Amino acid sequence: MAQAPVPKAELHLHIEGTLEPGLAFALAARNGVELPYASEEELRRAYSFTDLQSFLDLYYALLAGLRTEDDFAEVADAYLARAAEQGVRHAEIFFDPQAHTSRGVPIGTVIEGLGRALAKSEETHGVSTRLIMCFLRDESAESALATFEAARPYLDRITAVGLDSAEVGHPPSKFTEVFALAREAGLKCVAHAGEEGPPAYVWEALDLLGVDRVDHGVRCMEDRELVDRLVADQVPLTVCPLSNLQLKVVDDLADHPLPAMLDAGLLVSLHSDDPAYFGGYAHDNFTAVRDALGLDEETLRTLARNSFRSAFLDEETRAAYLREVDSH
Repeated sequence: MAQAPVPKAELHLHIEGTLEPGLAFALAARNGVELPYASEEELRRAYSFTDLQSFLDLYYALLAGLRTEDDFAEVADAYLARAAEQGVRHAEIFFDPQAHTSRGVPIGTVIEGLGRALAKSEETHGVSTRLIMCFLRDESAESALATFEAARPYLDRITAVGLDSAEVGHPPSKFTEVFALAREAGLKCVAHAGEEGPPAYVWEALDLLGVDRVDHGVRCMEDRELVDRLVADQVPLTVCPLSNLQLKVVDDLADHPLPAMLDAGLLVSLHSDDPAYFGGYAHDNFTAVRDALGLDEETLRTLARNSFRSAFLDEETRAAYLREVDSH
């Protein structure tokens, strides 16, 4: 019998990116929406990306079928069921309210629907959860501020704010004001930086946004001073290997900088990003780097430990999850 996946936390996961083709078509049919693909097979053939933008174009097109609280609850529950099978014990889930409010879906519908699935996740799937509201960096700073204000009635459901979508040309400094408001409200902060964007974006995320975690961050390796800063402060980096491969951040998984990042002393953990599009969920990423990079089981356990060390957990809960990894 195959060994069960190592217990892990999933900290870099876009719930909209878990929309598998079958569910995308089912939701579209339920809501009378026509997708720009004739079949699931045709849609899957479109999952061949040249860069981040080519992925985002498809990603946003498929969101048209997400309309109701039930839709958002179903997508989240489907992800949590898969995550549990992959050894995920704790999930901190990104959502993009602007991608839905721009289509006329109220922010409350999104949060209430996701919240229904998350509220029962620990009992149903054995997965504890947090919710992270992301701002789309290719939208305006004013739109992000308006989104934050619209979310104020729901901040008791939200642990952190984040920053995602097209990185190049949209530096973190664009969003200094809304992140300051989030910190004042007691929220944690994370941001995508150093994926397609330069190391300078990681510096901005740290110094201007005050982030607690950097999502991706692989290009930090181009800046020795930045690496030293990240190591000294033990800033978590949530790395997504299969995403990096699919979006051409690396041409071959065997060339991924993950081993060098670990050797440098960076606090790196592995996550699936948008698994319906990138060919694998949480444990699939562990398996892929094991096979491509020759990582041993102790290194994989270190990556799992790092995921819990990087999570927004109280220390008692964190310690309990770490014991699960050690006894695996």
